Amino acid sequence: MSDAFVQLGVALALGLLVGLQREWVGQPEAGIRTFAFITMLGALCGQLADRAGGWVVAAGLLSTAVLLVSAQRREEAGKGLTTEFAAVAMFAVGASVVLFDMVLSVVVAGIVAVLLQWKKPLHQLVRRVDSGEMRMVMQLVLIALVVLPVLPDRAFGPYDVLNPFQIWLMVVLICGISVAGYTAYRLLGSRTGTLLTGFLGGLISSTATTVSFAQRARQRPETSSRAAVVIVIASAVVFFRVLLEIVVVAPAILGDVLPPLLIMTAVMVLASGVVLLAARTGEAAGLPIEEDPLDLRSAIAFGLLYGAVLLAVAVAREHLGNSGLFVVAALSGLTDMDAITLSTARLIDSGRLDAGMGWRMIIVGAMSNLAFKAGLVALARDRGLFRPVALAFLTAIAVGAGLVFLWPSG
Repeated sequence: MSDAFVQLGVALALGLLVGLQREWVGQPEAGIRTFAFITMLGALCGQLADRAGGWVVAAGLLSTAVLLVSAQRREEAGKGLTTEFAAVAMFAVGASVVLFDMVLSVVVAGIVAVLLQWKKPLHQLVRRVDSGEMRMVMQLVLIALVVLPVLPDRAFGPYDVLNPFQIWLMVVLICGISVAGYTAYRLLGSRTGTLLTGFLGGLISSTATTVSFAQRARQRPETSSRAAVVIVIASAVVFFRVLLEIVVVAPAILGDVLPPLLIMTAVMVLASGVVLLAARTGEAAGLPIEEDPLDLRSAIAFGLLYGAVLLAVAVAREHLGNSGLFVVAALSGLTDMDAITLSTARLIDSGRLDAGMGWRMIIVGAMSNLAFKAGLVALARDRGLFRPVALAFLTAIAVGAGLVFLWPSG
């Protein structure tokens, strides 16, 4: 039962993906909704074949071919094939009620109705996608659906920590989070409130957000308090991002690492609230994002960084002791928290690293990241910006140091 829903969901998603691309390049005979119906029809026929025989798949394929052959004439009349494919899909739904599963049939019928009703919103969505965003979507498809499945899922190299599939899976995760933040930003408009600007900035890149708003404050000192709020909120979101990454890649270790990380998160949230109240700012200018946050070079660079951190942690643990691990954490956390978080979580989950040392490494990386961003803010030479940011970051660093050295090791 659950497998049938998964199959249907995958088919629907793949149909929407290809349909998005076809409609975006101007293929009116088969667009985003039509391709969704085609793949759902194929999935239903495949499921029905277990009960009724392979002729069901052949009949579905024949129906699809006949409708596509007739598409040329309908295109000349300015009409698509959505209604026809919906009708064929509903025939398969009716057969599924008797031969396969009634609940699944009801779900598919609901999806068909929604897709038919959402004609204008879906077409408007396609028209809003520009070339950069379509490139971003296709690059995410490339790294997630083309590259990832063909990579070997076994360890290579010294210390047996370099698993190509696991490394690239982390790349897909980070790219997915960044794309989600960028998509939310685009949907909400180029100008958002201060809180939301900081939140989305933390999802996309807190370091890039810090650089952008520090430069803005330097050029326009009257925006300093606003920029400080955005920078501190974006840095607080990093800790939520850390928790999300651990939940996704190693949920079993949450009980061991959650308490100190929650304390750091709470400190940053409190600091954000204090800076926000002190600033009393209204609306913030939109995030200065001119291009999509995903390209193959950055994905490959993160994959290499993640692998390097894995190997460096293994070497340090073997030869340098705890001090070496902290050095690795501090260096890798300077500009990015994702690599040290994901690599440490995976090592803890696999039993290669003690949980107490692991969360300490994450916090050391976070402290290094905050110090680096404080340095970026200092370069703006704006006291109105530097003071609140430095106070918030130094408080968090002090709390982090206390957790690292004073938290019980047991």
